Amino acid sequence: MQLLTRQGCPMCAAAAARLAELAGELGFTLTVTDVDDAAAAGQTALRAEFGDRLPVVLLDGAEHSYWEIDEPRLRADLGC
Repeated sequence: MQLLTRQGCPMCAAAAARLAELAGELGFTLTVTDVDDAAAAGQTALRAEFGDRLPVVLLDGAEHSYWEIDEPRLRADLGC
């Protein structure tokens, strides 16, 4: 699972904290990607696609939810 964030985003920080808790509980690996850092490193696609509606949760590379974690749906999609 990947969380797309940006520095200074309170909603991003809250989503990262909750997903870290869920990762421990449900046993998935969480990767957090700052879209601005990725763009500065030459990977501009994430910021171009998702940069105006962060945080975004990607599950298996596909958008799962944005702005807030859809926890019931996430649990269902993970089979939990």
